[in-house]
Amino acid sequence: VQLQASGGGLVQAGGSLRLSCAASGTIFSINDMGWDRQAPGKERESVAVITSGGSINYVDSVKGRFTISRDNAKNTVYLQMNSLKPEDTAVYYCYADIKDDLGSGSHWGQGTQVTVSS
Repeated sequence: VQLQASGGGLVQAGGSLRLSCAASGTIFSINDMGWDRQAPGKERESVAVITSGGSINYVDSVKGRFTISRDNAKNTVYLQMNSLKPEDTAVYYCYADIKDDLGSGSHWGQGTQVTVSS
């Protein structure tokens, strides 16, 4: 199983970006999907998570600005980021809790850089 993230880039404050992350391989089921981020010199933090049932949680700092969604038919999770701030600058990592032919576990994407200029 592999997760491929895309959609990062450079944007001015107030702008928007949409991250995508697609899981591929022999996948039986996917439970939670989500996004973490790590800014330079800071600890990694959970940004948003969406369960297989559609329950969603966000870190307080992105509530009202970011929207997580998923397309189960495509094994893909999205993160729509609006009203971006310089403090959102970080490497964003997607993950998915997947049951595959080898068992169950968390799988991570390669990380995509998001840079917000002031």
